[in-house]
Amino acid sequence: MFSDFLSRLTQPQPDPLVEDDARLALTALLVRIARSDNDYADTEMARIDRISAERYGLSPFEAAALRARAEDLEAEAPDTVRFTRAIKEAVAYDHRLAVVQAMWSVALADGHRSGEEDSLLRLVVSLLGVSDVDSALARQRAAKI
Repeated sequence: MFSDFLSRLTQPQPDPLVEDDARLALTALLVRIARSDNDYADTEMARIDRISAERYGLSPFEAAALRARAEDLEAEAPDTVRFTRAIKEAVAYDHRLAVVQAMWSVALADGHRSGEEDSLLRLVVSLLGVSDVDSALARQRAAKI
């Protein structure tokens, strides 16, 4: 279903993603973070929907539809390293930084931080090219949400 999208994204020199594709790829990263502890909770799904609605000006229905597409993409996406590196090449830094805050928000949505989520977040933040300082500031902002 997403094979053309994924092949474009994982090319050695991918073109910058158009807005809709960037939304989908970044939302798929949120889903991957939420699923990383093998407990994809309703609170995490609701948080992803809320983030999408606020960031992209979507209705609740549109946000849920985006999340559903992102869940499918995440399931088909290659390993986290290749997927995240591809996103880094195709998405501007400010969008990547905003998604780091969103990832922290999703990881904290169920009320606790699991080791799996922390580990994956550290990896993804590094692969996205976001500094540790920017990630720590994003985590602090996410904790206040």
